[in-house]
Amino acid sequence: MHQSAENETCAPAKSYPRKVVFSICAHIQQREMSPPEPVFVTPAGGGSEQSWMAGLLEHPGYDEERLRRVSEQLSCREVQAGLLLSLMGQPQQYCYPSLFIYGHRASGKSHVVNVFMKDLELPHVTVSCVECVSVALLFEKVLRSFFGCDAASLLPRSPSLSDFVRIYRQQSSQSPAKQTRYIVMEKAELLRDADVNLLPALLRLQELVKDNVSVILLSEIVWDKFRPNTGCFEPLLLHFPDYSKGELQQILSTDRHPSYSAEFYSSYINILLGVFYPVCRDLRELRHLAALNFSKFCEPVAAGKVKEMDTHKLWKNIEPHLKKAMQTVYLREVSSLQWEQMEEHESGALRGLSAHTHVELPYYSKFLLIAAYLASYNPARTDKRFFLKHHGKIRKTNFLKKNEKTSNHLLGPKPFPLDRLLAVFYSVVDSRVAPTASIFSQISSLVTLQLLTLVSHDDQLDTPKYKCAVSLDFISAISRTVNFDIVKYLYDFL
Repeated sequence: MHQSAENETCAPAKSYPRKVVFSICAHIQQREMSPPEPVFVTPAGGGSEQSWMAGLLEHPGYDEERLRRVSEQLSCREVQAGLLLSLMGQPQQYCYPSLFIYGHRASGKSHVVNVFMKDLELPHVTVSCVECVSVALLFEKVLRSFFGCDAASLLPRSPSLSDFVRIYRQQSSQSPAKQTRYIVMEKAELLRDADVNLLPALLRLQELVKDNVSVILLSEIVWDKFRPNTGCFEPLLLHFPDYSKGELQQILSTDRHPSYSAEFYSSYINILLGVFYPVCRDLRELRHLAALNFSKFCEPVAAGKVKEMDTHKLWKNIEPHLKKAMQTVYLREVSSLQWEQMEEHESGALRGLSAHTHVELPYYSKFLLIAAYLASYNPARTDKRFFLKHHGKIRKTNFLKKNEKTSNHLLGPKPFPLDRLLAVFYSVVDSRVAPTASIFSQISSLVTLQLLTLVSHDDQLDTPKYKCAVSLDFISAISRTVNFDIVKYLYDFL
């Protein structure tokens, strides 16, 4: 009897990852139970509104109408949703103690889990490991969500894992779970920096508290990076692959503007993916870029110059704009509204510059960057001419050498020591600034942002040397924000 049940359970496993299927079968054989597999039912008729979906989920123990609503929200993630539903089983059954769901950013992990928990009305608590900076916050949130504020108040000021397990067992004995309770841990990779016993305890929490509870870990890294050296309970692994180009086209096309037809917006998404897909496959970033550039795409249509079906002319109009936006992928330096305002009110001097030119820096960081640019492109002997009041009359031809006849901007930036950078900085800044730790930390921040480059060795702590890594257009735009005319202080423009 058990063999036939096991064969029925593993029969449709050809479409699932082998590692997950073998783990399921081993667990079923161990517990002598066979939870039913989900069935994908293809909508009849072929002309329904959801004909773009692979199928609808069906699972005993769940309401069909709710599963239909869930299926409608999980576009291009039907296989992963079916696997997750089979691992969860029916609400009254004991679920596997821990599940590990991993995949790259914006691959649908949190979306699928949250839709399941909310639409199927499963008892759960979602914990962000970024927000819970201590185990006390984690324990308090779990107890408050499952048993109320009174249970959370029983925790001591600095609770240990044993305190949490003891209180959880007391509360679960008073109000046992009628359905599986789920603890969803987002950004679970941060658990590696927590107490060494926290992750192994969460993986076998069901055994420790003797309750029908399951922990779902969501992470962007693989399980091999998690596994402790001392060993731990192995969770079931479920991988969410990246969206393909066709799947991104299908998902992004659902966000169409109501004023335009679906075919018009789909052609726009096709053009957008043709430009950005080789460098960016993040669904969130592509959705942001689609909203950012759509108004520019439909400008000729709104003005009556071209028709919606004239894709070639629309592409010619949007191509330079998309190439310009390529320089700001992932930066998010401006919002969609700010981008449009900059495009409309862009001055002639700033025209043609990328949005990276408008990056915001702290006030003194701008002067530090200006000082670094001057130190990189001016000879050291010219500092006296530019920054000393009583330097006397010094003619440019008096100290021209053969290697200085060529423009310094053509030769590229030259390294300069830290003391020269600070000397130029205190000369150009318009107020008296004390040499505090804040100034030195801003120099380190400029290096981290790759606006400055550290060219000396790490062991040279007393005299570090830097290079300025920005262009003349960039530093000119930065200078205008602080009303500093940098051209007057550049040796090449005398």
